[in-house]
Amino acid sequence: MTPNKRSLSLAAALLAGSALVAVPRAGATVSIAATFDEKVEHAAAIVQGRVVKQEARFDEERKFILTYTTFEVEKTLKGGTPNLVTIVTPGGRVGDVQMTTIGVPQFREGSENVVFLKNTKRGPTVLYFDQGAYDVVTERGEKMVRPVATDAVKIDDQRGIAVAPEQPRTLREFETAVGAAERRVRHNRMEMLEKQRQAQEVTSIWTTLDENKWLVFIALLGVALASVKFLRRS
Repeated sequence: MTPNKRSLSLAAALLAGSALVAVPRAGATVSIAATFDEKVEHAAAIVQGRVVKQEARFDEERKFILTYTTFEVEKTLKGGTPNLVTIVTPGGRVGDVQMTTIGVPQFREGSENVVFLKNTKRGPTVLYFDQGAYDVVTERGEKMVRPVATDAVKIDDQRGIAVAPEQPRTLREFETAVGAAERRVRHNRMEMLEKQRQAQEVTSIWTTLDENKWLVFIALLGVALASVKFLRRS
């Protein structure tokens, strides 16, 4: 490696929320696969736009290179965003110094993408990194959305097996899928809140009984005595 060029795998701590894990094989990266519903649920916003500007520069301590990519937003699929959104991703090139990362999407000026955004202290970034970025291309007059190319391997942490990449779909189908996922997320959240409410009610009842057990005992004793007197009179 020459002094004027270095290649580093940036730590996941550079941008909070990374799911990247390095493995022994050189250049290999494994990430926990996120479902489409999880991505929709946890995204602060989902935008479709075109890259109009890109700039890489060192961070404040000059330890890492960060790339700032500005998108002109054509459509917002979730959340509210301005017409221009600048996202930050680890890695990039400043002069003759280059830092590369595996599992982080690479954008270029003029490209069109769908991006799931996550807010960090450094600014918006891509949620789940390359899992939260899609290329938008035109095929036979129709816009198609497909996952960005990546060297990272996605693993299902429940089954411990590699997950196949998402299939391309039309932009309209993608929008419909986002809307359906949002509805499922809301429904699941409401079900969870209802279960929590019911559990709290049961806990509250038992807590009340426990705190007033002597009053409950006296009341039950009174009912028992009244029942005995009634039976004797019958």
